[in-house]
Amino acid sequence: MDNLDSIIEGIRAALEVKNAARDATLARSRELIRLCSLSIRATHREEFEEAEQLLNAARSAADQMKTAIVDHPDLYHTGYTQDALKEVVEATAVYAIVRGRPLPTPDEIGVDEAAYLNGLAEAASELRRHALDVIRQDRTTDVLRGVLERTRGDLTTTLQQEKLKKALQDFEVRRMRDEG
Repeated sequence: MDNLDSIIEGIRAALEVKNAARDATLARSRELIRLCSLSIRATHREEFEEAEQLLNAARSAADQMKTAIVDHPDLYHTGYTQDALKEVVEATAVYAIVRGRPLPTPDEIGVDEAAYLNGLAEAASELRRHALDVIRQDRTTDVLRGVLERTRGDLTTTLQQEKLKKALQDFEVRRMRDEG
């Protein structure tokens, strides 16, 4: 029992380190959420340069947050950490979709699948707001033109695939008939 004091002191030191990491992570998660919110607002205002700068700052803050808790996986999986990472996905998705760019993958954003899916779900409501803004600004012609062009391309591709499928089936029938 002579070593009980040193055991307790070691545990206390470890808990103080974890508590400091928790406090720093909580502060970083709040900062992340703030940066993402500002980026989404800038995207809605079509201030894309500002939105991208804020998004880059958020990604950098997310990387710092994750690096700081690499030795504390339980802190990574807490609600406030996951919520902050979800916000990064949301802001990234809103920016990409409004700009007409491809969605980055979870690996490109640096989040796990759950945070990614939650962020995409949150982005849907922001995109609804964007659609309403487009309608209010009477810019539906541009949006509809883009949708129609994509739809026409999709339809053309589908029709070509169906023709190819039919030709292959006809060929297979002729081949079977010739062999039989």
